[in-house]
Amino acid sequence: NNQDLVVNVVNYLSEKGFTRTNTLLATSLCCDELARQLQNDFNGVYGSNFNLGGLAGFPFAGDTGFFNFALHTPDDGYGIIVYGPHVGIASDGTVGKVERAGVDIVDDCCASAIAASNYLKRITDGNAEITPDIQAFTDRQQGAVQELILPHGNRLSAADDRMAELPYALFDSQDLLLRKIVKRGSSGIKKGLALLGGIQINTGPDTLDYFHPLKFDLISGDSTESGLEHLKLRRDL
Repeated sequence: NNQDLVVNVVNYLSEKGFTRTNTLLATSLCCDELARQLQNDFNGVYGSNFNLGGLAGFPFAGDTGFFNFALHTPDDGYGIIVYGPHVGIASDGTVGKVERAGVDIVDDCCASAIAASNYLKRITDGNAEITPDIQAFTDRQQGAVQELILPHGNRLSAADDRMAELPYALFDSQDLLLRKIVKRGSSGIKKGLALLGGIQINTGPDTLDYFHPLKFDLISGDSTESGLEHLKLRRDL
C-alpha cells in the first residue's frame, strides 16, 4: 500500500543524503482528488509539494514548471518527483471504475484517461467525427491527453483488458515527456534528483490505495542509478 511505498522510498533516499529538510517534493499526478492521498502521504515526510501535473497525471507545467521546481530546491539539497497516471478498481474488481465517498454511482477512474481512450478507439475503429474543436482552449489539457495517447492505438485495441492496459500506455507517454523536460532543465538540478514513476491504484473509501512502481531513478550529475529493486511491492495490478 501507499504507506509501505513511502517507507521504502524514504529509507532508500535517506541513504543517499535526502532528508526532510534538504529535499523538495514535486508531483505530477492527476487533478482527481483521489490522487491526493499518495501526495499527502509524501507530504507527511517532505512537506508541501511543487505541482507539475494536470489531467491524467501528465506534467503540463512543462519546462517552466520544472525550472522553478529546480530553482526552489534547497541549495545543498535534492528534489524528488513522484509521477504517473492512476486507475480505479471497484469493489467487484472492475478496472477503470471506483466508488467515491458520498457518490451513488460507481465512477470512471481515471475519467480523463478513459475519455481519451474512447476518443482513440473511435479513431482506430474508423468512426471518429470530424471536428475543429480538438484543441479548444477551454479544454486544452484534455486535448493534449488525447494527442499524447495516439501512438498507443494498436496496443490498446489488442489488449485483453483495455482498461487494465490503459494506465501502462499513459505511463509510457508520461515518462517520455517528463524525462524530456528533466533533460532540458538538467542544469538546474542541484545535488541530485529522484524520479519515482508508476501507477496509482485507487480503491473505495474503506480500502487502501496502492502504487505500482515502474521507474525509480536517482540522477546525480551525468550518472543515473536505479533503485527500483529496493521497492519490495507487488508489481502488477
